[in-house]
Amino acid sequence: MFTYIKESIDELRNNVTLPSREESSNLMVIVAVFSIIFALATWGVDSLFGKLIQLYFNNIIN
Repeated sequence: MFTYIKESIDELRNNVTLPSREESSNLMVIVAVFSIIFALATWGVDSLFGKLIQLYFNNIIN
């Protein structure tokens, strides 16, 4: 277990490079845009299913 932790820290120090501030900003905007698009798509599907279920139960009751 300790060997794994030691090797992980060593790999982080020697093999991982952080992106530049500009690249990080661009990636953040991309993630935000796709998150908003995904949230809107989820909201749309949820609304559609809600209306379909409401229509189904209205037809059963009436």
